[in-house]
Amino acid sequence: METTAHLLSLLFGYFIAIFTIVNPLSAMPVFLALTTTNTAAERNHQAFKASVYMVGILLSFLFAGTYIISFFGISLEGIRIAGGIMIMNWAFSLLNPKESGRKLSEDDENEAMEKPDISFSPLAMPLLSGPGSIAVVLSFASQELSVTNHILVVAAIVLTAVGSWAVLRIAPRAVGLMGRTGMTALTRMMGFISLCIGVQFIINGIRPILAGS
Repeated sequence: METTAHLLSLLFGYFIAIFTIVNPLSAMPVFLALTTTNTAAERNHQAFKASVYMVGILLSFLFAGTYIISFFGISLEGIRIAGGIMIMNWAFSLLNPKESGRKLSEDDENEAMEKPDISFSPLAMPLLSGPGSIAVVLSFASQELSVTNHILVVAAIVLTAVGSWAVLRIAPRAVGLMGRTGMTALTRMMGFISLCIGVQFIINGIRPILAGS
């Protein structure tokens, strides 16, 4: 029987893997830019709805992941390697932020400015639950998780959503306090952790191939 310490360690590992890729810190400047005309209450409501949508999106890929993999005939190793490459690509963009961690193109941002509700698009997708976080969840789904592990991944996704909501809620004060330099430093730190996760995913995908050759 798994000990509480071991379960907490697994939960923490899942949480770090998902939270660093979601990286709500780098979404803060865009979130503020898109909600400049909103009151504090409206901004908080948008952040809450986006976090709920993010949970729904990531859970959909977690539980449908095995069916998606089976339908397209993709091997587990292929999922892990492809997910690792995608996460590494995402990590490099965080390590070299061109516009203070902006994740949207100028055209997408201008279009979003005209929307009365940005909670689902572009906030939940692609700012929070983008290709990187979906790749992480699909990689977890490819590992034939036990019931306990599934529960822990679900808990990690929910905790990530709570953390994202909290980060976006304090965004006005945090951006003002940390400034552009602080935001860039935090984004790069998240990028480095994400890069390590991506490399480990690739190693986990290559190891069974080498062992069977």
